[in-house]
Amino acid sequence: MKVFISWSGPRSRAVAELLNDWTKCVLQATRPWLSTRDIDRGALWFSEIHDQLKDTSVGIVCLTQANRSRPWILFESGALAKGLSSNRVCTFLIDLKPADLEDPLAQFNHTMPERGSVWELMRTLNNCLASDALDERILEQVFDTYWGQFESKFAGILEQNPESEKSEPRPKEDILAEILDNTRHMHSRLRRLESRSERSMADDERQSHFREREFSPSRAKMLYRHLREADASLEEILETMEMNGIPKDYAVRLVETDDERQRSLSSSKKP
Repeated sequence: MKVFISWSGPRSRAVAELLNDWTKCVLQATRPWLSTRDIDRGALWFSEIHDQLKDTSVGIVCLTQANRSRPWILFESGALAKGLSSNRVCTFLIDLKPADLEDPLAQFNHTMPERGSVWELMRTLNNCLASDALDERILEQVFDTYWGQFESKFAGILEQNPESEKSEPRPKEDILAEILDNTRHMHSRLRRLESRSERSMADDERQSHFREREFSPSRAKMLYRHLREADASLEEILETMEMNGIPKDYAVRLVETDDERQRSLSSSKKP
């Protein structure tokens, strides 16, 4: 079973590498995939990542204060959510709390770097192994054997990789507004689901999980700015925005408007 581990930045990468090695010790039937180690030299980075995401069973996104809004994290999270059900995409909150996250990352199951939370993550992975799963008593024994190793190495990573950016706490008004928005969305969704058959509901859940939220132009523009700053190609911009629930025609208009603005600025600077 392939487990795709997503990261961005030195601290996130170090934790991703720890999870990669440690998970294989606890659950030997898993096949963690980490881009720092598993992309062949000469392979096209974007294409290789895209191919690996296609046959992934579980995704773990390593989040820090600095990377939670970076385009690469948003791209990989969107790709994972597009192909997997929500309970098989997990965030690993290295130095964050769930309240620090905004959609789309806030929709996933969160794992904290604490014994009980990491144990639940291992149980989730074990359950996904189906016939290769360990008996839970055996899993608990193996987990206990290796937990001390994880705890000490994780503490060392935080010490050796100080975060370059500090996260500002989200304003209470922002959190309350999101709760209200989520409540209205859930109420509207429940009314729609009541009129469908169980089969239709299950299919709809798989197909539209990551796109069901109401479209937000402000979030679309923010993501577009991040992608431009990261020198993403036009294809990468359009695909990443589509994976994050942004209509393709709106994304195209953003690109065209920005290109036109850049041309106007260039013309105005000519003597």
